[in-house]
Amino acid sequence: MADAHSELRAALERGEPASAFEERSPQHQTEAARLALQLGRPRLAALWAGADPLTHAAALLRLGESGHALRVLEPLPDTTRPATLRARALWQLTDARAEAATHEALALARQEGDVGAVIAAAVLRGEQLFLRPYAALRALAEGLKVAEGSGQPSDAHLLAVLAHAQLRLGGAKGTRTAQKALDRSLPRSPARVLALFALQRAAEAQAEATDGELAAVWWRDFSAGPPHAMPERTARRAADE
Repeated sequence: MADAHSELRAALERGEPASAFEERSPQHQTEAARLALQLGRPRLAALWAGADPLTHAAALLRLGESGHALRVLEPLPDTTRPATLRARALWQLTDARAEAATHEALALARQEGDVGAVIAAAVLRGEQLFLRPYAALRALAEGLKVAEGSGQPSDAHLLAVLAHAQLRLGGAKGTRTAQKALDRSLPRSPARVLALFALQRAAEAQAEATDGELAAVWWRDFSAGPPHAMPERTARRAADE
């Protein structure tokens, strides 16, 4: 069992094509799907995650298949994890209900005491508020506090979004945060791609995204060019939001 798991991990990390797995589909597919998603192989994760709709939907969201993800999530109850994934799917689709769905997911996560879901919803809320950086910082602060309170290290995806918000306000703090996000991120992950964009390493970001089969919707608000600090007067107005 351990050898098979190690072999699967090594093959996934090497980036073997999906065709290489056709004749050796893993025995424990749910576990394999989660591992594939963690290692940035969402097509394989979606292929193997039939019995695990949350992993299946998360893999589809990596691929930008938001409508398909919503269909996978449709039978599930409106609890924290499905609600958080639905909110991201709606955000990817630029659906007008996305922000309200994110608020609802965040409220559910607080009620259920689900630390991971609070962080995921706070990250999404930070993305939605990216053009209002002070508001984004407040949203992301909740995720940071929850992680700290639970003894967990700060989430790499949260740090990457935080870096972009900080860069809009000027100074060196955003660059330091982006480097921290990069150091903590997994290869081929949304966190790594966003961290590289924040560090103005766009070619590397694109390469990571390609390797991780990551849809461009994950960085649509973050890659238009080097983040520009807000003018001082505009920043003061934003602070009053």
